[in-house]
Amino acid sequence: MKSVYSCHNSFLLVPVMSQDYRFFASARRRCYALLFEHRTRSGRRMEIFWVLASLLSVLLLFIESSAYDLFPATPNIIPLFGLVEMGFTALFTVEYVLRVVCSPRKTRYPVSFFGIIDLCTILPMYILWMLPSFAGAGNLEILIRLLRILRVLRVLKLLRYMSDAGVLWRSLMRAKRKLCIFFGFVAIILCLFGGLMFAAEGGNGGFTSLGASVYWAVVTLTTVGYGDITPHTALGRMLASVLILLGYSIIAVPTGILTAYMSQELEKGRAARSCQTCLHSGHEIDAKFCAHCGAVLAADKPQPVEK
Repeated sequence: MKSVYSCHNSFLLVPVMSQDYRFFASARRRCYALLFEHRTRSGRRMEIFWVLASLLSVLLLFIESSAYDLFPATPNIIPLFGLVEMGFTALFTVEYVLRVVCSPRKTRYPVSFFGIIDLCTILPMYILWMLPSFAGAGNLEILIRLLRILRVLRVLKLLRYMSDAGVLWRSLMRAKRKLCIFFGFVAIILCLFGGLMFAAEGGNGGFTSLGASVYWAVVTLTTVGYGDITPHTALGRMLASVLILLGYSIIAVPTGILTAYMSQELEKGRAARSCQTCLHSGHEIDAKFCAHCGAVLAADKPQPVEK
């Protein structure tokens, strides 16, 4: 009788477990559609909500940094900003947890670009909660300020909702090898001219170390020219002139590389859009009607930025 009773209970548990699993799967699909799919009406509404929340949280940070100047008659204004920030932190924490749960690749999202950005935007408040002694330590004021400024990274969350940012991201990924080679070549030039300038000036005029000389080379190559460190010898001025002309020569190289790949991405997007009526292709990405027959074009489906 005991075995029969246990078997009977096992048969009863199977439908209950299957119903719970179906409910969880349905809720997970619904949550995924709200967070990751932006072509539906509910997805677009959720997209607008997260964009506004990110913008408001960053605006709050800027107002908080000058709160005593903007609200001189309210000395206890900073705790109010802290309460609002707690609300934003809780909101973005819920978003992060839901994205991890609903993502089809749970192990990939936390280490992706937007996963790291989402985590960095909620960590400062939790660090201050778990280590409250930081707030009262005078020598850790810079660390506290850095943790608070990390909230500015929420601006990068907006890239997730910009479909055109996918073109720029894919262009950067395709051109990353050429850009790395270019910046490596620039680093070699900076070290070379920094060493030559340090030897030519003999430690005078601000060139007190090799690091300061390389800093001067960076400022000079980018044609910024702060003027805080300037050469005084004839050889040093000749090197500075050569470096300035070299900076004007190579400053357009990364722009040209990125522009070429962006043109390829845009052309690929135009070629992918074809009219279903006359099969004419080559339409602009934002075109709504066919330029050949005037038929309505199918809506373009932008690729997600996470890719």
